[in-house]
Amino acid sequence: MLLNCCGVALCSPIASTASDSPKCADTNPIIFGILPFVSAEQIVIQFSPLAQYLSSKLHVNVRIETAPDFAEFARRTNEDRRYDILFTAPHFYASANSSAGYRLIASVDSKGMWAVIVVPKDSDIYSLDDLIGKRLATVSPLGLATLLVRKHLQDAGIDPDTDITMISTPSHNASLLSSYHGVTDASALMQPPYKAASEKVRKNMRIIARTQSTPHIPLSVGLRISDECAAQIADLLLKLKTTTDGKNVLKHNNFSGFKKASPEEYEKIGELLGPVPALVK
Repeated sequence: MLLNCCGVALCSPIASTASDSPKCADTNPIIFGILPFVSAEQIVIQFSPLAQYLSSKLHVNVRIETAPDFAEFARRTNEDRRYDILFTAPHFYASANSSAGYRLIASVDSKGMWAVIVVPKDSDIYSLDDLIGKRLATVSPLGLATLLVRKHLQDAGIDPDTDITMISTPSHNASLLSSYHGVTDASALMQPPYKAASEKVRKNMRIIARTQSTPHIPLSVGLRISDECAAQIADLLLKLKTTTDGKNVLKHNNFSGFKKASPEEYEKIGELLGPVPALVK
């Protein structure tokens, strides 16, 4: 079900029950904020099963929300403190923690993730040097993929502001489809959404570069979530990969599961990315 709250809110269809869990009953509904890294439609497909699962286990309504772009999502996170559970990019977590008190409870169970630069299969672009003078689609200037790719280009002696034309698109799948349809010459996006793209699209694309890795997506909770409720949410996330129902939920995201995470992992992100634009102006 879509709730048109400023055109960007998405609701889980699970309603709260009369027997709310005592650990999370004080926060109902729980707002699950998802960074708009893919389209709103794709967010519904990927995250509704997880929201429904949490709703049923916590006995409160877990409502998915996103925002029209990365900058607005960061503003709602840091200024409004709108989201109770936060699924955001690694480099956004540090700001969410310091500015709005978000506490880390888990992360996607993976050694890391990276950005890729892809071109159509029949393209004459085979290396970074071949990108000079070309159009490269990417996500928001604040996006992790954009920052990783900019740093990768700079390390290769290419100025992303003068040697190529970087074109911002609304999401990772929009970036990918830009060069797939010939609107741009190449696309930059994170590897997980590229891997999740349709087989038809991927079969007609070719990876020419990959960037350094970063820790995977962190999950954190806001100030409205009590420590007891946070512990219950974390426990549910960590146990997803151990049950049949949990494994079925994870299939929608192509995640192997969630794991415990250390804040120190995310404090070093700045060293990998170089200067990061201000998240909230």
